Amino acid sequence: MTFFISLFVLLMQFLWKYIDDLVGKGLDGLVIAELLFYTTANLVPLALPLAILVSSIMTFGNLAEHFELTAAKAAGVSLQRIMLPLLFTAILISVSAFFFSNNILPFTNLKMGSLLYDIRQQKPALSIREGVFYNGIEGYSIKVGDKDEDGKTIRNVMIYDHTGGTGNRKVVMAESGKMESTNDQRFLILTLFNGSSYEEHSRNRGGIDTHPLMRNSFKEYIIRFDLSQFKLNRTNEELFKGGHQMMNLKQLSLAVDSLGLENSRRESLVAMNMQHYFLFLRDSVRFKTKVKSGALVQLLNDTNPKGNIQLLENAQNQARTIQNFILGIKDEKDSRSYQMARFKVEWHRKLTLSAACFILFLIGAPLGAIIRKGGMGLPLVISIIFFLAYHITSITGEKFAKESIIPAWRGMWLSSMILLPVGLFLIYKATHDSVIFDRDAYLGFLRRLWKKNTGK
Repeated sequence: MTFFISLFVLLMQFLWKYIDDLVGKGLDGLVIAELLFYTTANLVPLALPLAILVSSIMTFGNLAEHFELTAAKAAGVSLQRIMLPLLFTAILISVSAFFFSNNILPFTNLKMGSLLYDIRQQKPALSIREGVFYNGIEGYSIKVGDKDEDGKTIRNVMIYDHTGGTGNRKVVMAESGKMESTNDQRFLILTLFNGSSYEEHSRNRGGIDTHPLMRNSFKEYIIRFDLSQFKLNRTNEELFKGGHQMMNLKQLSLAVDSLGLENSRRESLVAMNMQHYFLFLRDSVRFKTKVKSGALVQLLNDTNPKGNIQLLENAQNQARTIQNFILGIKDEKDSRSYQMARFKVEWHRKLTLSAACFILFLIGAPLGAIIRKGGMGLPLVISIIFFLAYHITSITGEKFAKESIIPAWRGMWLSSMILLPVGLFLIYKATHDSVIFDRDAYLGFLRRLWKKNTGK
């Protein structure tokens, strides 16, 4: 129950974020359902740890609230023995989460990413409103004065035809008309009644530009608009397969190795190219004696001044060339290093999801036994606090890892390294019937401290 509630809340957040990209584009219901399905699968890594945390706190909170944990401990059953079946369940969920993130999640990310991209590129649906020029159909600007209740009959129609690419040279005006779409929704048939068309031509006669005007009157005039541009065009999914979120562990490891080899190859290329520009790096040229700076100055003074200038300019050009080459190689290496960091982050993410499910159970179970409250009240509040702590540290570590401030493994495992000791500490406290969340215990401590300081 908590898992599906978490999924629903996260899905609503997704819809709120992308509502502007979805509304007003005339998307088919199956397309929306497909997007929501793949989005739901994509949200599992975030919803599953939260669900385990909330459900474990609620379960042990109910047991403690109804004194079932107290009865079990009185019968000689320890808290660890009570947690053991659910501990195996949490391990099973963690293993399943790993297989999901490694095998299913890359596929759903690919489907969701490509579909969301196509939807965001989709043009808004055809919507011709009264008294406003509509420019959604390429090459035309349409204005309708009034629309009848049937949604098809229109009056006071004005259409600017820009398909010729020469500006507002053709205008069609009509008293009324009727809009109908073909059965396959590929074309919009606009039938106009009782109107006129005005078209201005550009001609050159005897070196003089003339602009004759042609006017036609009609009782019935049919215009066919192509609506294929309003259909959802699906992009080839092969273009998105290179993304780090669309790969499994094996593919990510191969991508990291390829980028590392490419960096090494480019570094060796720098050394080879520099040998062509600097004599002292070549094996075939070795100075037997060191040349003093004074001797170089004397050598320049003895030669032709124009030749000296040419030598210095050549040296500067060579230095600039090698500098630009090195900077270009550095930019390429930084780009590959940034991409490599993202691949490494995604590689560790496959594992941290499983670890998060297990660690949050170690936190939730003893927390429920300590607070001794079930239901959706206090347990939910405490769950949100701990989940926010996990989520914030996880995002922070991931951000540092992507910017190469810290290694990828350290950034992605930061939240686990922080929360695992917290979970073990809570298990220890719950085993010894800690009063860590008992308000009376803290008030009693403050009273004793007050009496000690005041002597009363």
